[in-house]
Amino acid sequence: MAKKVVATLKTKDRKGLTRVIKMVKTKNGGYSFKSVMVDQDSAKKALVDMKE
Repeated sequence: MAKKVVATLKTKDRKGLTRVIKMVKTKNGGYSFKSVMVDQDSAKKALVDMKE
């Protein structure tokens, strides 16, 4: 069973960042993972935008 992983990274001088990881099905029937670092406010939008 696959799990969605979202880790939050934060520093003093910058906004909180979130790493969004999404599992994507390949043409051959296998799966690969795509990841992107975004700010916390746009994490949900990043999941929608990560389509092939």
